[in-house]
Amino acid sequence: MSNPSTDTQQFSTVKGLGYEFRRIDLLRLALTHRSCGNPNNERLEFLGDGVLNMVVAELLFHARPDVPEGDLSRLRARIVRERTLAEVARTLQLGDHVLLGPGELKSGGFLRDSILADALEAIIGAVFLDGGFDAAQGLVEHLMWERIKALPDAEVLKDPKTRLQELLQARNLKLPEYEVIDERGADHDRVFTVVCRIEMLDGPIEATSTSRRKAEQAAAKRAIDKMSHQETE
Repeated sequence: MSNPSTDTQQFSTVKGLGYEFRRIDLLRLALTHRSCGNPNNERLEFLGDGVLNMVVAELLFHARPDVPEGDLSRLRARIVRERTLAEVARTLQLGDHVLLGPGELKSGGFLRDSILADALEAIIGAVFLDGGFDAAQGLVEHLMWERIKALPDAEVLKDPKTRLQELLQARNLKLPEYEVIDERGADHDRVFTVVCRIEMLDGPIEATSTSRRKAEQAAAKRAIDKMSHQETE
């Protein structure tokens, strides 16, 4: 568990980072959550986010030479999303190093995806300031390249609503219509029921979830499955 009074010397390296800081204060700042007060890692996170997105975009550009812009954006989003960054942060055991205020320590903030992902982005920003762009680029490639190589085809990453729309467009059919037919529960525990209507199916497809967006996605997925079933009959 992290301790805000920890000696900065233990931060000269982070296991698996592949980079040794000349300015240890930058690494310490990158690992300092806002719950500790000011200064904290939010500005470094902003910087690191920009570097991360640019480097991942270049890596994808060269790794997927035949993939169009929209699909490249979808692939990049999978790499730079909070969940992926938190997974990388856990391989570096950043939760053992991140500096948190008493409230976050008590609530287990060192395990939280958002805090781990922000700390990783802040470290990338700190490396950029400490060693320049080449060092930051090398760090991002070191941390992300295996995940980039393991990405599936962009088609697999498309959400069901996008896939359904493209399927219908390819058949010169009207776009799907979504309608909320029921909404119930307290504000903090809302449940939505949505129907999806498309002309090639006999009736509407219904789905229920905890948000309108999730219900629409679920309905779209069911519509795709039903279309596929009809085509194989």
